[in-house]
Amino acid sequence: MRLLSKDLRLQDVTLMYLTLLATLVVILVASYQTTSGPSRTPLRYHVPLDPAGQLELSWNVSYARQEVYLELWVKEPRHGVLLGMSDHGELRDADLVLLWDDGSRSYFGDAWSDSQGVVTLDRQQDYQLLEAHHTPEGLFLLFKRPFSTCDPHDYLIEEGTVHLIYATLDQPIHSLSQLNLSLLQTGVQRMLLLRPDNPSPPLPVDERTLDVLAPGVTIPHQETTYWCHMYELPQDMPRNHIVMYEAVVTPGNEAIVHHMEVFECAPEMDSVPPYSGSCDSKMKPPQLNSCRHVLAAWALGAEPFYYPPDAGMPFGGKGSSRFLRLEVHYHNPLLTSGRRDSSGIRLHYTPSLRRFDAGIMELGLVYTPIMAIPPRQSSYLLTGYCTAKCTQAALPPGGIFIFASQLHTHLAGRGVRTVLVRGGREVEVVQEDKHFSTHYQIIRTLRKMVNVLPGDVLITRCTYNTEDRNKPTVGGFGIMEEMCVNYVHYYPRTQLELCKSHVDPGYLQKYFSLINRFNGEDACSCGQPGVTEQFSSLRWDTFSAEVLGSLYKTSPISMHCNQSTAQLFPGDWERQELPQVTDQLQRPLYPCEGGGHPQTPASSTPIEVRPEQL
Repeated sequence: MRLLSKDLRLQDVTLMYLTLLATLVVILVASYQTTSGPSRTPLRYHVPLDPAGQLELSWNVSYARQEVYLELWVKEPRHGVLLGMSDHGELRDADLVLLWDDGSRSYFGDAWSDSQGVVTLDRQQDYQLLEAHHTPEGLFLLFKRPFSTCDPHDYLIEEGTVHLIYATLDQPIHSLSQLNLSLLQTGVQRMLLLRPDNPSPPLPVDERTLDVLAPGVTIPHQETTYWCHMYELPQDMPRNHIVMYEAVVTPGNEAIVHHMEVFECAPEMDSVPPYSGSCDSKMKPPQLNSCRHVLAAWALGAEPFYYPPDAGMPFGGKGSSRFLRLEVHYHNPLLTSGRRDSSGIRLHYTPSLRRFDAGIMELGLVYTPIMAIPPRQSSYLLTGYCTAKCTQAALPPGGIFIFASQLHTHLAGRGVRTVLVRGGREVEVVQEDKHFSTHYQIIRTLRKMVNVLPGDVLITRCTYNTEDRNKPTVGGFGIMEEMCVNYVHYYPRTQLELCKSHVDPGYLQKYFSLINRFNGEDACSCGQPGVTEQFSSLRWDTFSAEVLGSLYKTSPISMHCNQSTAQLFPGDWERQELPQVTDQLQRPLYPCEGGGHPQTPASSTPIEVRPEQL
């Protein structure tokens, strides 16, 4: 039996509850027929899952009930479909929800995969099927799940990147134990499931638009392409405020256009050569490397980005550049050829300037090889500081309000967290992503603005994985080097452009001397080698890695408290003591842990849904 059959009736949608004392099968019978389906309220968010356009996910979030409602659309379901979540898109140790058939009957259930990718039905069924119907467009499954289930086999849905696994089943399955994810044609899509539930502010009546689009690019016949296109504003364009921006994606390319960014070039550049081509090409003019100021960033699944009603991002006029760089990331795993694309970003702006200019500030670590990650590390931490001394020198008396942020690492990054510290106590998490991927970079609107006052501390901590590397990974601009950055969007704009740190270089030299003596190696007396060379020459083992981690956690730091002119604010910024944190934030309890949010209790009573109810 095929799920796509027009005379299909889904007669046994099964929820199986296995207890430690006995095996109990509770059958949820959902009669199922080809129909136009009941009237459906569209869910707020949606994202295409696969490049071929066969699968799409829509969803809503209820923070009051701590639940997410998901609708999976399958164009050609065949013998079933699975959707899963794992820490970074791995097929092993994944939380799964499946619809499958055994050749005669169809089933729906909550499952998980082990370390080998073998699938097992979960003892605790936490995905609740709400509706299943078939239309001429395909199969629709509506189900829900709590953010947290307290089930060790279930994924904890948190704010930040969620890595979704998907696949369709081409053959009947008589037992889930015969299903191994490594044998399926699976895909991974990244997205933010939990979004702010604040209403979008209205656009001004004098709102205007500017489309920064790719010029009919023929998408290259390769899996990954970063395309750069230069755009020039009118020479006499006055100062405006960007109040909202959104993606403009060429129809048919929704699953290939992965993410896009618009950068403003350095204001002092009088001219930039026209260019439209690969960002990695040797023919790319070097001036494009000076186009780094982010105006807009979008990634697959992102909604339009709104500025607060009393602030806007300035562009045009004095102090701004006339030159913009559009960067489009094409993800084309099916190697589709001949597809043309004119995607880009639409800027909504107003000539009626708002009360405040919005600004962007860099937090985290300075781009320097002084901060490095040893090889073969499963979870290694590096921390950057914006100290009380810097915020005291640079921020106005009322402070600033952070309303969005863009996290950034390179390939080894696995997590980023920025926290606000006041008086030695963590008081608020600015942004956290425990499952960060450099392949999914997006400006994220905060659910609640964060007020940073003079004398506050901002701590940004990144987690890295270098298990696949045999050499140390140093900080720097290269993709195989690393960064730890949070670009926070805030208002009112100040002169503080960069508030970052690195370990004091003198203390790092003491570390090299200690490790070399421990390994019985003499220090070279022939001219001091560079930091990168010193890291590369070390004998890396558990001891050398742990001592380096201790050095980063305890040694004084050099602060970069920089103005927008790239000059330091007045003061002594070398060999600063690390900020002390005496009280850390505690995570609030989820409902299954005894938290206070209401939640509908799971029903163990079989429910029969008759055909006439569909």
